[in-house]
This record gives sequence, C-alpha cells and structure tokens, in this order.
Amino acid sequence: RRINTMKSKHVLIIVLLGAVCIFYFTLQGGQSQEYVKEIIREREEKDHYMRTSRESPFAGEPESFSGLIYYPPDEKYRIIADLKAVENKNMVTLGTSDGKEQRFMEYAIAEFDLDNRKNRLLILEVMDMGPAKGTLFLAFGDKTSAGETYGGGRYLDVKKLPKGSKTITLDFNKAYNPYCAYTDKYSCPLPPPQNLLEIAINAGEKVYTAK
Repeated sequence: RRINTMKSKHVLIIVLLGAVCIFYFTLQGGQSQEYVKEIIREREEKDHYMRTSRESPFAGEPESFSGLIYYPPDEKYRIIADLKAVENKNMVTLGTSDGKEQRFMEYAIAEFDLDNRKNRLLILEVMDMGPAKGTLFLAFGDKTSAGETYGGGRYLDVKKLPKGSKTITLDFNKAYNPYCAYTDKYSCPLPPPQNLLEIAINAGEKVYTAK
C-alpha cells in the first residue's frame, strides 16, 4: 500500500508539473500572438495612411502605391538595449539624400548583443528649427542595406526617457524607410558612420517595389 501511495504521489506531481508547463507555454504563446497581431495591425494602418493621406509621399497618385513590404515579425529583434547618456555632447552633421546637411546633437548610446556581436547605435537629438526640434533621431544601416532593404538606411522611432534611465527598447520590427525610399522629392538624413552595423537586421520594412 505504501508503494502504491508513493507512486500515486509521483504521478500527481508529474501531472501537476505538466499542467504548469502547458499553462506557461500557452501564456507565452498568447503574448507572442498578441505582439504579432500588434505589428500586423500597425503595418495595415500604415498602408492605409500611405494610400489615403494628403501627407503621404504617394499623395496625388494613390493608384501607384503597391503596398509596403516587410520581414515577418520576429521577437528576436525586439531588444532591450543598455542606454548610456553622452556626457560631453558634440554637434553631429549628417549628409542627406539630396546632398544637403542637417544638424543633430549627440544624445545617448544604445548597446546590445545580437548575433554574437556587441552592437552600438548613436541616438541623436534634432537641432534644426522646425516642429521636430528637440525630438530624437535614430538612423541605421546594416548588412541588408542596398539589398533587401533601402540603401540609404532605415529609421527607428525612439522617445526621450526619464533622466537616469538605463535601458531602452529598440524594436527593429518597426524599422521603416525614410520617404526618400519612395520618391526623390524629400531630403532624408543618412545614418552616421558609427550606426552602420556589421550584422543583418532581418526585421522591419524592406526595400519598396513600385508597380
């Protein structure tokens, strides 16, 4: 009887552990599904904006818009990076797609590990007068640039965090092309040399293919 009781306890423990594991992985899968749905929804909203907005680079000829092309959402590229403030900030001048220049101020460095490499991206603050003055700017290139993605680099929206923040989320699934990828009517800053990554970021928006 004692042996049977012990066996019953072992069976019960195994069943309970199995139930816990199933619950955990179901929960994790649910979170992933919600994340994927969020990314897909945002992409659908952007396609709608591109096709209908007066501010779209396709305004006036929406019939020419063939839809943006993306890598599938991949949580590998949603990264919590270490954030290091730049103490002695310098002015940075970036060239633009049309041969002009724009001024920025060094703001912070985002550091993260990906594909067995230590990676660093310089986050800048917009200095030129206009509605964007004081906002942050992050442009980068990677091994997909001028191949699967736009040769002039891609952008990633980041917001200022409370002073003393030690981390920042870089979601490369939300990396997007500047408007210069669709038409030469715009002037788009190019990434600073230190933001040309030695890895492939297989996430976010791909190069645009017109109809």
